[in-house]
Amino acid sequence: MANDKVSDSGEIVIIGASHAGVQLAASLREAMFEGSVTLLSDDQQVPYHRPPLSKAFLKDPNVEVQVLRAEDYYDENNIKLIKPVCVIKIDPDNSVIELNNGVKLPYSKLVIATGARPRLLNMAGINANGVYQLRNYDDAQLLRKASRIYEKVVVVGGGFIGLEVAATLKHLGMDVSVVEAAPRLMGRVVAPEISQFVLEKFEKMGISVSLDMPISQIEVKNGNVSGVICGEKHFASDMVLIGAGVVPNDELAKDAGLETGNGIHVDVNFQTSAENIYAIGDVSAYEHWLTGTRIRLESVQNATDQARNLASFLTGKPETYRAVPWFWSDQADMKIQMVGLSHNSKSVITRENRQRGSFSAFHYEENNRLIAIDTINAPADHMAGRKLLGEGISPTPEQAADADFRLKNLLN
Repeated sequence: MANDKVSDSGEIVIIGASHAGVQLAASLREAMFEGSVTLLSDDQQVPYHRPPLSKAFLKDPNVEVQVLRAEDYYDENNIKLIKPVCVIKIDPDNSVIELNNGVKLPYSKLVIATGARPRLLNMAGINANGVYQLRNYDDAQLLRKASRIYEKVVVVGGGFIGLEVAATLKHLGMDVSVVEAAPRLMGRVVAPEISQFVLEKFEKMGISVSLDMPISQIEVKNGNVSGVICGEKHFASDMVLIGAGVVPNDELAKDAGLETGNGIHVDVNFQTSAENIYAIGDVSAYEHWLTGTRIRLESVQNATDQARNLASFLTGKPETYRAVPWFWSDQADMKIQMVGLSHNSKSVITRENRQRGSFSAFHYEENNRLIAIDTINAPADHMAGRKLLGEGISPTPEQAADADFRLKNLLN
């Protein structure tokens, strides 16, 4: 209705057509914001989903990229999508940004949604033919072609991206080895029991996994990859996929004098240390209500939830941000899902159903307070966990350990 429209002649400029950036633009229009919305993308493609790039897109050469919104959505909703373009400078004093084509754009509100990028390794051989990474459409296209050319790959990194790609490349018939510098897989995000479950699954698939194995050099012959060297151990390969984590794209904010530190520091309304500048998604570091500490989360759910919340704030309807974080990773026939944050975990209770091939790990803080649940092929536990954590309800350790106990029974 016309009465519900939020009139504003100001210019909201969003840097980054990421999940967060696109969702913010859409949510502003859904909130009846009438002002100007400009979305800047450094990618030639219409903004698209990133997670399928390591799975369905890589598996099948006929699969197209999945767009976040149809191309005509932006024109129909009066969202000015400019691509490809890079922002080279933010000038907070004059409320203007400078693009790589020389254009200067003024803003009333600026939102940084630049996400994160793969961590680059500074070592010999990193620029050889046969070395790949995966973050965007162009990377995925190159990797998809390479998977049909090469036979033996070493995946550097046992996190989500590395393991997803490793499982996909094995499915395509490649000889796959994973080398991980840490003592277990996905060590930053899941319980040791989940790590072990996944390790055993990968080994059964015929994927070689080496832990406590930091890479020291990529071996090169005639300009092409010939192997990977980890200390005194050598892994022969003709292809290397680097999946050694990501770093936030916060350089623009740093150069503009904004407060940063493993991301751009924001307050409860996602405002940075500069007036009228905000940051959301993988690049933002905020004090989380579950931990009481400043953290940066890398997930589609976090990006879209933050975008919706910021849209409400910018249109005069602020809401306290209390979203329960959840994450997922599809690896072979394993659907790994996490809900909550296990940083302060003091004890872990597990339940397993071998018949269903499912496994759940419940993280508890002091006084048996549930703070997170990691699951493999256990969607009921995951979905119930979202509601339990949102309502502050904790199953007893005995209930958590009982595979026949239904968590939903604890909910109203």
